[in-house]
Amino acid sequence: MKIAIVGASGAVGQELLKLLEERNFPIDELLLFGSSRSAGQPRSFKGKEIIIKELAHNDDFKGVDIAFVSAGAGTSREYAADITRFGTIMIDNSSAFRMDADVPLVVPEINPDDALVRPRGIIANPNCTTIQMVVALNAIEQLSHIKTVRVSTYQAASGAGASAMAELHEQYRQVLAGEEVTVNKFAYQLAYNLIPQIDVFTDNGYTKEEMKMFDETRKIMHSDVRTSATCVRVPSLRCHSESIWVETEQPLGVEQAREAFAKAPGVVLMDSPAEKLYPMPLFLEGKDPVYVGRIRKDLACENGLSFWTVSDQIRKGAALNAVQIAEYLISKGLFANA
Repeated sequence: MKIAIVGASGAVGQELLKLLEERNFPIDELLLFGSSRSAGQPRSFKGKEIIIKELAHNDDFKGVDIAFVSAGAGTSREYAADITRFGTIMIDNSSAFRMDADVPLVVPEINPDDALVRPRGIIANPNCTTIQMVVALNAIEQLSHIKTVRVSTYQAASGAGASAMAELHEQYRQVLAGEEVTVNKFAYQLAYNLIPQIDVFTDNGYTKEEMKMFDETRKIMHSDVRTSATCVRVPSLRCHSESIWVETEQPLGVEQAREAFAKAPGVVLMDSPAEKLYPMPLFLEGKDPVYVGRIRKDLACENGLSFWTVSDQIRKGAALNAVQIAEYLISKGLFANA
């Protein structure tokens, strides 16, 4: 198979390279693309050096089976026609096409078959916070339909890219050294702080990040569920956390929920309060699953449950989900050479 990565020098692009090698993804030829700044840089894959090419409006994608695209919504919109023109399947990690009716929005643990119908040759990867949440929600949905979700997210610096992680490191150093703090990637200093804004505000007072969780959850789960979110940037480096409250049509017990999470695909149950066992970002960087703990009845809602999730958003929230989509397509025999 001939595979391409667009945005190969970014945090998600680098994670894609790791995952494709770790999972022994079937690749005969790998092409890497980036901006003019990253063009010419080498990347290592399976002991070989691959040079990043500058993305351009040409026929570079002729013969490419799958292109993983993670270079921002503007780039995805500009180059989608070039990427898909010759039949390449574009798995896009940006927000460009997620809510387009003719582009499937896929989380393989939940709606893999949606990836089989792609009129424009594009499959969208959901927002990282949505992926993490719906993987956990799906376990509850199998027991009783979820009517409403309330969620507060605690999103690491890495959600804004590799440069944001570097900025957080530098901010901590500057604060401890008594220097003026550099702020470029966020609205305010993130070190020793929380910022209750991710993306821009919309007319209803919610940010675009929060509205993504409302809209994308309904599309992925094929559901009328209503989600109310508050998204917060926190001064951790990697892994997003979410505190989730759900209201179901039928009342559910804690043990029912715990059993459902324990057997749900993509979920690891980590829930033993007596032993202080619960998911934390510090220990879950580089892990694939969505970890769930702190499961309890919601004291404010008769049919409510509350739980806590942590997941590495660069892996399951981005790169891993994209690779799993590609693996599903291969399993369905879409590529004779795979």
